[in-house]
Amino acid sequence: MTKWMRYGRTAMATLVVAGLGGAVGAAPASAQEPGSVVARDNRVQGRSYTFPGTGKEVPYALFVPSNYDAAREWPLIVALHGLGRPYDWMMGYDGNIDAAERDGYIMVAPLGYHARAWYGSRGPGVPNMRRAEGDTETLPENLGELSEQDVMNVFELVRQEFNIDENRMYLWGHSMGGAGTYHLAEQHPNLWAAVGVAAPAPSVDPSQLEAFKHVPIIVLQGDEDPLVTRTREWVAKMKTIGMEHVYIEVKGGDHSRFINSSTDTIEKIFAFFNIVRKDQRPQTN
Repeated sequence: MTKWMRYGRTAMATLVVAGLGGAVGAAPASAQEPGSVVARDNRVQGRSYTFPGTGKEVPYALFVPSNYDAAREWPLIVALHGLGRPYDWMMGYDGNIDAAERDGYIMVAPLGYHARAWYGSRGPGVPNMRRAEGDTETLPENLGELSEQDVMNVFELVRQEFNIDENRMYLWGHSMGGAGTYHLAEQHPNLWAAVGVAAPAPSVDPSQLEAFKHVPIIVLQGDEDPLVTRTREWVAKMKTIGMEHVYIEVKGGDHSRFINSSTDTIEKIFAFFNIVRKDQRPQTN
């Protein structure tokens, strides 16, 4: 085992110990309209592109560190929002942009074609979902497929525009975005240096972990969230298959505020991504 790998394993163990206590008591994030984070934080760009084949103009949010220099490579984080949230929602999580600026990450947040489309994690068709009040949009029959493809389209747009480090591309998501993270890690297991999920809402079958068991993962979960039982089952599967993982269960943590209103929880994601590269992954003994 290399010196770096020994350090990485020690650092990950430290993350676990640091995450076991303390309920999060911060106020919940305010309800957002699409573009509200972009409007209040000039570090976040609101962009869009025309989706090939459908002609729909699909928005996405982008953050680029203020000291970006195209002469060197930069790490990339792809962040997937939860059910019904606007495209720039993840950019508004407490401490998220500050940490990306400090640690030098380009970060992009796709919509997923539709705010409730599940990034393909519930199949290529229209997922069984609650429609937002007033939402009368006709949904395409292949909505799940389009949702997954939107993430990959935006991912490629960023890779083409910026000098991205191929060994430091990361994916993480919250709730529905956690399900999307599991799915996109399964579909593209050789892209990601590491992935992360917060209060994920995947299927009941954790066997999809087998496809990317070589990819290190951080799992963040509040113990008062109804999804905690399923998360524990998935983490048990990670242990069974020898997947390098960090599981942080936040005492008193709910489904949303423990991550979107907690700088401390966000910091654990960055601390994890900071120590994992695709060409120097920690190895499971």
